[in-house]
Amino acid sequence: MSDLRMLLGQGPGPRHAFLPSLNPDSLAETLVAFANGEGGTVVLGVDPSGIQGERLVDEEVEGALRAALAQCRPPMRTEWQQEETHSGPVVLLRVDRSSELHILADGRALVRQGGENRPLNPAELEMLVGNRSIGEFESEELTGSTRDDLEEDVIDEYLEKRQQRNPHGSLLPKNRLLQQIGAISASGTPTISGMLLFGKEPQLFLPHSRAVFVKFDDNQTAFRKGERTKIAEADSSVEFLLPGAEPGSFGYGRREEINGPLARIVERGWRVIWEEMDKKAVVKGLQREDQTEYPPFAVREALVNAVCHRDYRLRGSSIEIHMRPDSLEIISPGGLPAYITIDNIVDEHYSRNPRLVNGLYQWGYIEELGLGVDRMIEDMVAAGHPPPLFDAKSHRFAVTLQNRKDLEKIIPEWEQHMNERQLKAMQYVQAHGSISNRDYRQLCSHVGAETLRLDLVDLVNKKLLLKIGDKRGTRYILR
Repeated sequence: MSDLRMLLGQGPGPRHAFLPSLNPDSLAETLVAFANGEGGTVVLGVDPSGIQGERLVDEEVEGALRAALAQCRPPMRTEWQQEETHSGPVVLLRVDRSSELHILADGRALVRQGGENRPLNPAELEMLVGNRSIGEFESEELTGSTRDDLEEDVIDEYLEKRQQRNPHGSLLPKNRLLQQIGAISASGTPTISGMLLFGKEPQLFLPHSRAVFVKFDDNQTAFRKGERTKIAEADSSVEFLLPGAEPGSFGYGRREEINGPLARIVERGWRVIWEEMDKKAVVKGLQREDQTEYPPFAVREALVNAVCHRDYRLRGSSIEIHMRPDSLEIISPGGLPAYITIDNIVDEHYSRNPRLVNGLYQWGYIEELGLGVDRMIEDMVAAGHPPPLFDAKSHRFAVTLQNRKDLEKIIPEWEQHMNERQLKAMQYVQAHGSISNRDYRQLCSHVGAETLRLDLVDLVNKKLLLKIGDKRGTRYILR
């Protein structure tokens, strides 16, 4: 009953509702509100104070749920489980955030606010529709464009990278492959995804597909979320005015507009960020190594995610990159897609723009699908920074990397690439000067000898340990 106790402790809220009796109408309203919001759990058969309501019978619960779903357009997927209490059974009915807009049979669209369901006004409904399923938006023909508006060199580069990633894949004629991946239509007209990936000048057709980089001066830190005055997207002479700034003065040290197809936006965006990041050179052995203000992978992942997951239907906003003395913020137009929330962003994956995602994956800008966010977090923490901050609104999503390095929390590089057994071995060597196979078996008595031998071989290959001696006299010391 731990789930029920937790829900009773929290009471009704944006993601929890209590229905003491089986009322299909109330249930349908709540299901729609949760599906249009962040998802939630409906507790059937008990009120918020824990007092038992109508006694539940499985067949009646299933009937009420069917009747409720029949009122939802379209129906949503639900899961339910039964918990026994001293007063009788209680049903926990779970509905996830949906990738589609849901309405009731009478035409009402509801959303959860606090502990209640309320109807959406027209403006809210339009915003919600904008952040729901995009259908075949990527595959729509781009009116006014022709095949000549695609850049052959960019297409050839993509094809070469694709072949390197899939050396055994079939080789198709160029236009046939472009049609297969949805870059051009059957008539040869570029689609939206085709223009974004391969266009000579995509911003002529989709001006909002650019990115804007802004670096703020060291002494100008007042420009924060909530204090921003105006960004005139259509005006390249836009100024970011700070409170107290004189008219005509700039609130930033550098501003760059980044244009071109998406691969070039990623490359040029990364280049500008790299130029502006603080760096220091460290000599390790005979090798010079640059240590950057932020872990490179974390920066690139945040940038690539903004480029491939933003909502390109929102034509009034571009990707924004804000660099301040203490943070790097990358803002992507459009809220989180489908069922993705701040709570499940590490574990769940959903592509608003699957063709763009696949294109950048084949290009090599996405190394392995679905593993970027957790590694971004790991790299930031390993470098001594706080984890990235994720901020989701209905119209925007922002990732903020904070430059607040705690030297005591930096994880040594050698600790970042080994298992717990190997960590024990390294600690043992540091304490005793060396370790033998026998010592290691005593440290990890529950693990097979061959596994432990391979652990030590791996540490030697990583140039962390040096093997000395032979056979029973073999020992390992720090390299």
